Amino acid sequence: MKEEKNYDFLYRMREIHKADRRNCELEPVGGETVVDSSWVIAVKDSASEMVRKAAADLQDYLFTSMNVSIRIEKTVAAEKKAKQILLVTKNDFNGVLSPVPEKRGSYFFECDGENILVCGAEERGVLYGAIHIEDLMNLREAPYLKKCAYLREPLVRMRSVHSGSGIDDFPDWQLNAIVHAGFNAIDVFVKDIDTTTRGYCNINDIIERASEYGIDVVLYNYVRCYKHPDDADAEEFFDSVYGNLARHYPKARAISLVGESLEFPSKDPATTGKRCRDSVVDGIPDTRPSPGWYPCCDYPAFLNAIKRAVHKVNPEIEVIFSTYNWGWAPLEVRKKFLESFPKDITLQITFEIFKANERGDLKTPVMDYTISATEPGYYFSSEAKIAHELGLRIRATSNLAGTTWDFGCAPYVPVPQRWIRKMLNLKRYLKECGVNSFYENHHYGWWENPTLDLAKEIFFTPEHDELDGFLRLLAVRDYGGEAADKVVEAWNLWSNAMDFYVASNEDQYGPWRTGPSYPFIFQPNISRTMANKEIQFPTAPHAHFGYKIIKTLYQPYENENQSPGPLRYPVELKDLEKMLELWEKGLSVLEEALPLMPPKKRDNGDRLYALAKFMRNAVRTVIHMKNWWMLNIRLQSLSSREEMLAVLDKIEAVAKEEVQNVLDTIPCVETDSRIGWEPSMEYVCDKWHLEWKLRQMESMMLDIIAYRKMIQL
Repeated sequence: MKEEKNYDFLYRMREIHKADRRNCELEPVGGETVVDSSWVIAVKDSASEMVRKAAADLQDYLFTSMNVSIRIEKTVAAEKKAKQILLVTKNDFNGVLSPVPEKRGSYFFECDGENILVCGAEERGVLYGAIHIEDLMNLREAPYLKKCAYLREPLVRMRSVHSGSGIDDFPDWQLNAIVHAGFNAIDVFVKDIDTTTRGYCNINDIIERASEYGIDVVLYNYVRCYKHPDDADAEEFFDSVYGNLARHYPKARAISLVGESLEFPSKDPATTGKRCRDSVVDGIPDTRPSPGWYPCCDYPAFLNAIKRAVHKVNPEIEVIFSTYNWGWAPLEVRKKFLESFPKDITLQITFEIFKANERGDLKTPVMDYTISATEPGYYFSSEAKIAHELGLRIRATSNLAGTTWDFGCAPYVPVPQRWIRKMLNLKRYLKECGVNSFYENHHYGWWENPTLDLAKEIFFTPEHDELDGFLRLLAVRDYGGEAADKVVEAWNLWSNAMDFYVASNEDQYGPWRTGPSYPFIFQPNISRTMANKEIQFPTAPHAHFGYKIIKTLYQPYENENQSPGPLRYPVELKDLEKMLELWEKGLSVLEEALPLMPPKKRDNGDRLYALAKFMRNAVRTVIHMKNWWMLNIRLQSLSSREEMLAVLDKIEAVAKEEVQNVLDTIPCVETDSRIGWEPSMEYVCDKWHLEWKLRQMESMMLDIIAYRKMIQL
C-alpha cells in the first residue's frame, strides 16, 4: 500500500462515506428490501435544514458507498409510499405510529418491504435515523434491508467527544464524522471569550455549525477563577467570569468544570489553601493537597457560586463538575462533599481511575485512563451509589470512543471484547444509578473503530444480547468473510493481553505515551555543568501540551496508595512479558488473516497490523525501560569494578535491543500516519521522532563508553 506522510490520515478521516463498500456478489435473502435507483428519498416541503441535510447525506451515501443513484423529492403530504425512503418528524408525519418517538434523538424506524420510514421525535431523530440506515447497509455490504419496525431510543442523553482531527479543531467535515460515529455533543476547551487552545476562535460559529449536525457544545472550562465565594465581591466576580461565558454563548449546552483547572483560595485546613504553584515556601513544599485536588469543605459553595452566575444569565446551560482529581480521598470525606453538592449541578465521575489492583501482595492501582480496567474502581462505584441516593444527575468519564492513555499516540486500542465488558458494566450503572451522560474521550481525540459501532448497539434500544455475533459482522464488514474469524481471534488475544497492562504514572507519562520513540537516558550524571539529566522531548512549537506531558527521565512516580517502584518493577515485568506473549500471538493470527482479505479491504488489514505491531513494540519499550531503570540504579549502588562493568554490559545489551525495536517501528508509522500522533502533543512517534530516538541513543552510548573508562581509571 502507499506510504503515508504526516497528517495524511486527515484525508481518510474526511471520507465520511467510504467509496465502493457494496459487495456485488451478495443477493437479497429472506424477502429483504432492495433499494435501487427507482427509489426516492422524500422530505416534507417545509422540512428543516437538518432534515434536508439528512436526506442529502443519505443520498451521497447511497451513491458513494452503494453505487445507487437516487433523487430527493419534496412532498406536501408526508406519508408512506412505495419505493420511498421518507425522512420526517413525528409532527409532520401523515400517518399512525406505534410506538411514538418522544425522547430527544429517538426515531421510529420501519421497513415494510415496500417503503422505508424514519420518523424522528424531532429533527435530530431524523438525522440519526438516516445514519442508522447507512450503518445497516454497511453491515450488509449492500443496499438491502430486512423487514422490521422498531422504536430506536438513545439510553444515554449526552455522548460528548473532543475533536479527532486536532485539538479544538471542528471543521464541518469533522462535525459530520462525529455525528456519524454516534456522538451528539462536542467538548471545546475555553480559556477565555473566543479563546481556545488554538488561540482565537469564533466559538459561537462552532456552536451554530455543530447544531446543524445535531450536535451540542460543552464548554470545557480552562478559565481561571481564583476567588472564595465568601468574599464581599464574589457575586460580581463570578458574574464577570462565568456569567460572561453564559452571555457570550447562549446556545452552549453545558459548561464542564474539573478541579485541576479550577483552584480557589479554600479555607479548608486539610489543604494548602493556595494554588499548586504557590504551595512551596522557601523551597519547602506544603505536603497538603492544593484546592482542586481535594474535596474541600467549601468547594460546594464555590461551585454553587459558579452555577448561580451561569443560571442567572441562562438557566438552560447545564453545569458539570468532575471529581477526577480526588477519587483517591477517603470515602467519608468524599461523601461529605457530595452531601453538600448542589443538586442542580451534574456530577461527573471517572470510571476506572484509582481502581485497586494487586499483583501478588503488591498494590498497583490504576493511576489514569485505561481499558485494562473493565470494572469500575471503588471511587466510581461509591460516588455513583451515593449520588444516586442523593438525587444528583450523574455523568461518567467513560472513554468509550476507543482510546485511553494506554498507548498515548495510537488512534484506538483494538480490544473490542474488552470494550464490550466495560460497556456492559457501565450500562449496569446507567440502569441502577442513572449514569446517563458520557464524556467519551479526553483531548487524545477519536478515530473510527469497532468500539463506536458497539456503543451504538449497546446504548440504544432495541437492546441486543448477541454481541459476539455483532462483533463478527463488524469484522466481515471491514476485513472480509474469510478473514473475519481470525480477526476476531486476534482481537480477543489482545483483549486478554490487557489483563497484564501496567497503568502507572511513570509509564503512562513516559514510554506508553510516546511508544518506541521514548528516550533512554543513561542515569549517571557525567557533566561539567551539573546539568539535569531530564531532556525536553521535541514537539511542534504549536502543540498545546507537547513535551509538557512527557516525562523523559524515567523513574517511579510514587503514591501513598501504591507499592514502591523497586518492589513493583520485577513483578510488573513478569506481567508485561505475559502481555507481550499474547500480543505476539494476536499478531501471528492477524498475519495469517491478511492474505484472506479481499483486495479492497486489504488496506484495512495492513493498517490494523501496523497498529498492533506498533503497540507490540511499545510493550517492548516499556519492558526495556523498566529493566534499564533497575540496571542504572544497581550500577550506581555497586562498589566493585567487576560488578559495575558486568551491569554496564547488560545496560548496553538493553540499548541494542531497543535500537532494533525502534527500527522495526518505522514501517508502522509509514503505513498509517495517524499512529504516533495525538491532538494535544502533535507528532511524538513519527519517522522523524524514531530517527531522533536513534540519534539520542547514539549520543547516550557515548556516555556509557565514557563511564566504562571512568570505572577503569
